[in-house]
Amino acid sequence: MTPEQTTEQRQGQDDAVADAPVAEGSLADGIKVIAEFVRTLPKKPGVYRMIAADGEVLYVGKARSLRNRVTAYTQPNRLETRLMRMVQATRSMEFVVTDSEAEALLLENNLIKRFRPRFNVLLRDDKSFPYIVIRRDTEWPQLAKHRGTRQAGNEYFGPFASATAVNRTLYALQRAFPLRSCSDGVFSTRTRPCLQYQIKRCTAPCVARIEKPEYTTIVDEVRDFLGGKNREVQQALSQRMEKASTELHFEEAAVLRDRIRALAHIQSHQSISLDSIDEADIFATHAEGGQVCVQVFFLRAGQNLGNRAYFPSHARELSEAEVLSAFIGQFYEARPAPKLILTSHEVPEAELLQSALGISAGHKVEIRNPKRGDQKDALDQAVTNAREALARRMAERGTQRQLLEGVARVFNLEGPPERVEVYDNSHIQGAAPIGAMIVAGPDGFIKNSYRKFNIKTEGAAGDDFAMMREVLSRRFGRALKENPERDEEHWPDLVLIDGGQGQLEVARQVLTELGLEDIAIVGIAKGPDRDAGRERFFMPGRPPFSLEPRDPVLYFLQRLRDEAHRFAIGTHRTRRAADITRSALDEVPGIGAARKRALLHHFGSARAVGAATLEDIKSVSGISDALARKIHDHFRGGR
Repeated sequence: MTPEQTTEQRQGQDDAVADAPVAEGSLADGIKVIAEFVRTLPKKPGVYRMIAADGEVLYVGKARSLRNRVTAYTQPNRLETRLMRMVQATRSMEFVVTDSEAEALLLENNLIKRFRPRFNVLLRDDKSFPYIVIRRDTEWPQLAKHRGTRQAGNEYFGPFASATAVNRTLYALQRAFPLRSCSDGVFSTRTRPCLQYQIKRCTAPCVARIEKPEYTTIVDEVRDFLGGKNREVQQALSQRMEKASTELHFEEAAVLRDRIRALAHIQSHQSISLDSIDEADIFATHAEGGQVCVQVFFLRAGQNLGNRAYFPSHARELSEAEVLSAFIGQFYEARPAPKLILTSHEVPEAELLQSALGISAGHKVEIRNPKRGDQKDALDQAVTNAREALARRMAERGTQRQLLEGVARVFNLEGPPERVEVYDNSHIQGAAPIGAMIVAGPDGFIKNSYRKFNIKTEGAAGDDFAMMREVLSRRFGRALKENPERDEEHWPDLVLIDGGQGQLEVARQVLTELGLEDIAIVGIAKGPDRDAGRERFFMPGRPPFSLEPRDPVLYFLQRLRDEAHRFAIGTHRTRRAADITRSALDEVPGIGAARKRALLHHFGSARAVGAATLEDIKSVSGISDALARKIHDHFRGGR
């Protein structure tokens, strides 16, 4: 497997929980600690936390009766090996009593997401799902993609499984329903139709090329289509096309024909579809080799809005049903559940899970494991997807492991690195300098661990050596402060520096000063004429060397270096764009977004604000006399 990013790679992680190190102490010590807490526990529902000596939360669990549940951990003959290790590491516990077991389940999922205990089943998913929104907070409604908080009055359709799925649907919708997709700023400044109008994907309401009633009709059509009335919409368009053709309005008929084709294109991407279900999520699992894949399909308004594969971390002895139950609870911790959830396995404590999800979503939730019919057929297809995704991931991880073993061989490491960090800098003649760190491991790129560093050291901008020193000092200095024992997983086994002997020496000095000489560091520099394939590698105490041009390990290291370069350049461009758009008003204390907008609307530009008199500034709505004086003095150097 290459370290190119896929959903499977982002979600994957090692599942060897049973092999994780634990605090020193015996099983009897852990049982004694737990028994002390049992004496004062009530027989009420609640949530408990098992805590290690260093404060790490080992496990979060919920209970119908806290006393009965926690007592079970004091009976070693009834504990699995994994639980014995957890009890052995436990040095303290914390408890929260709840009014019901359903509330305990909700709190348990919240705490698991917060603490990410290593003995729990863990869903590694931090991203929200995208939606399609019809914006109603504007005179001419806009069709757009949306993530994040919903605003009252707008209409949302989804969730879609990925940005690709929502972009594909939006692209087809704009062909079928030519509503505006531009921002309010672009819309309000148009003086003539844009290219979208020329290619018949917008009706140009910005320059009055369409009447309001006709535009409203199109809005109603797209709402009906996304709301599940796709057949009615297509039938109505077909009737209008026939009528236009009969009346010899061939151009109008051709436009309607293209809109019908666009709708058919959207519906052609339905690998799983259930006309009988208005709203449901499908969860299908497949286990093999101690790993589990959970495939999630989203069905809304009878349409399949895409699917996503997850590979939750779990103890190997847990069954697929147990993993699925824990997974579903965490999956809906930060998002409402639909009215129906279809599962490939009978979920333990399904009634309790239904109750908890219903409380969170504000409506009744049913979890169903169908045994026959079209719903069972859809689940079987989802299981097939899970099986294929898991087989793909296992094959890719095997290839990735071979490449990491090759890296260990080339750089004389003790074993294949579990975490590789790659560093690069970017600037233009010292402007907007940034440092960047990317991370890769057995599952490919770990994008949620990427970091950017805005260079702060005076005089460092444009000095690659000084920039690298600042980046590494900040990264490892902070890591030592937060985890001086270095017993957490976020420490690299190998650090790659984009550069030659000079950058390597800077990195070596920083790690030596911090007492981290045991971390392997390598500089990677392009060869003569900066030709890819002729890279030279630099290591402390070893002459520079190169690899054979066709060595797979060389390709792998090139991809790591190129990914760091891509991330550094992209981050630099983002910062440079922000610097360009930053207004002089941003430097005035007390000027927030609303007041800045009011000043710009009144004067037209920051330069005009700077040239305005004190009285003119005072006349702007929301600007007090004191703030007006501050703004006036700021632009005049305090005079």
